[in-house]
Amino acid sequence: MTKQLESAFAEASKLSETEQDLLASRLLAELAAEDGFDRAIAASSDKLDLLATQALDEHRAGLTEELDPDRL
Repeated sequence: MTKQLESAFAEASKLSETEQDLLASRLLAELAAEDGFDRAIAASSDKLDLLATQALDEHRAGLTEELDPDRL
């Protein structure tokens, strides 16, 4: 465990049981969401490769334009 995580857990241990449970639930939900995102990206890598290739082809063909944040 890293020093920073140890420090976070030390601070969390000072919270009430209710607050600790809430923090634990949030942490577990965040970890589950991160895992779900990683799986979704891995499962769609072929689609992402195709989209990237298409985007590069369009750019090389001069079909793209520079993004102007002031026009968003």
